[in-house]
Amino acid sequence: MGGRVGGITSKYYKETRGMKVSGGQEVKSGTVLTRQGHKWQPGINIIGRTHLTAACDGEVYFTKKKSGYNRLITLINIRPVPSKKS
Repeated sequence: MGGRVGGITSKYYKETRGMKVSGGQEVKSGTVLTRQGHKWQPGINIIGRTHLTAACDGEVYFTKKKSGYNRLITLINIRPVPSKKS
């Protein structure tokens, strides 16, 4: 069996990877933030490892920190929106 059969080609598949939102953007719970990337790590209110999704409604922001190997990694976080009381 050689190669891929059917489906989407790698020429166009790379367009579906990467960041889906930017910093300061409002997102709802369950929104996909990244697809297949090790450049970003889950931070506060984030679910997943390579496919990061929002765990709550809020605003996206980024922070940076050094890993154990002194490599700079980017954490994706969500600042929750305060709940509206009726």
